[in-house]
Amino acid sequence: MDNLSLETTAISLSDAPPPQPERRDGKRHLTLFRVGAISVEGRRELCLIKNISSGGMSIRPYCPIAVGTRVVIELKTGMSVPGIVAWSDGGSAGVEFEEPVDVLDVLSPTGDGAKPRMPRIQIDCFASLRDGARVHRLRVCDISQGGVKLAGEVALDNANDLTVTLPGLPPQPAALRWSGGGHIGVTFNRLLALPELVDWLRAIREPSQAA
Repeated sequence: MDNLSLETTAISLSDAPPPQPERRDGKRHLTLFRVGAISVEGRRELCLIKNISSGGMSIRPYCPIAVGTRVVIELKTGMSVPGIVAWSDGGSAGVEFEEPVDVLDVLSPTGDGAKPRMPRIQIDCFASLRDGARVHRLRVCDISQGGVKLAGEVALDNANDLTVTLPGLPPQPAALRWSGGGHIGVTFNRLLALPELVDWLRAIREPSQAA
């Protein structure tokens, strides 16, 4: 298990489509990618969504798709987006959307109330991490309903009794989950409600809020 790493669907608030990935190292990867549907030349196929932004996505298709092929991606029930295959390499493909999408809308509950699984969301802001009487101000790399990844490695006296405060959200009781490589992972004691997190992401990405 020492040589096993975890991959999950990544969502970016960037307008640019995800770039073609670099070659992998020799590690084995456990994948928890989000499942999507893709229509290619009248066929409906499944795919794994590896990375998505408002401008496009990188996927792992289960059928051959040539560069230049027009496709339609179903991101969730009732939300289909047309695009074109921009690159294909090593079992992965990149799709550029014909029109930008609101990636936060992809995360919102569907009309029937069904809630899609929340992946980690890349974000750039600062959080306060309270450890007893000490408070650390750290940059947030990404967030999910269950916790945050923070840039920095700090010595914590109360690793199981922390409080994370993000701008615009109530303080969240939390605990240290992992530390290494210049980052720490902190898990919330209570999952953030999906509507609460989506509303917060919509607010934090506005220039007036992000400044």
